[in-house]
Amino acid sequence: YLARGHAVHFECGLGSSAAGMRIDVMASMRNVPSFAECWARRSTFALDDLGELEVLGLEDLVNCKKTRRDKDWPMVRRLVERHYLDPELEPTPERFRFWLRELRTPALLAECVVRAQAAPSEIAAVLAELSARRKATAVALQGGSEQEIGSALADEETRERAADEAYWRPRIQELERLRHAIRSRMHP
Repeated sequence: YLARGHAVHFECGLGSSAAGMRIDVMASMRNVPSFAECWARRSTFALDDLGELEVLGLEDLVNCKKTRRDKDWPMVRRLVERHYLDPELEPTPERFRFWLRELRTPALLAECVVRAQAAPSEIAAVLAELSARRKATAVALQGGSEQEIGSALADEETRERAADEAYWRPRIQELERLRHAIRSRMHP
C-alpha cells in the first residue's frame, strides 16, 4: 500500500512523552522527489533533551503541502513568507528561484521581482526563467496590480488542488473497496 502512494497513520500511545502525536508514514508523495533526494536536502535541528532531529527540507515541505485541503495553503504561504522575510538569509540565486516560484503573497512577490531586477545578473537570469514558467511571477514582472497577481496565484492554487484531487482519487477508491470487502467478510 505504501508503494502505491497510500499513507499510514500512527498515533503515539498515552504512556509515551509524545502522547497524542500523530505520525504519517508515506513512501511517496505527489510533488516530492525520492526519499534519497529529500534526505540530501533535509534540515537538521538540535532540540533540548532530544538531540538532533532530521526533517523534510523547506522546499520539499512546501511542495508536499500543496494539496486539495484548505488548511494546507495558509501554511504554504506562511512558510515561504517566513523564509523570504528572514533577515539572516543571504539573497542567493537559489533562494530567489525558490521565492519567485513559491511566494503566495502578491505584495511580496511583486517586491521580490523588483529586488531580483536590481540584483546581479545571475539573479536577473533566474527572474527571466521563472517569469517564463510561472504566470504570477510574469504578471508581477509586467507591473501587474496586487489583484492581478493574486488572481494568477488563485489560478495556480486551483490547478494544484485539482492535481492533488486527481492523485488521491484512485487511492481513496481503493481504500473504499478494501473497507467494503472487510465489512462483507465480517457481516456476510
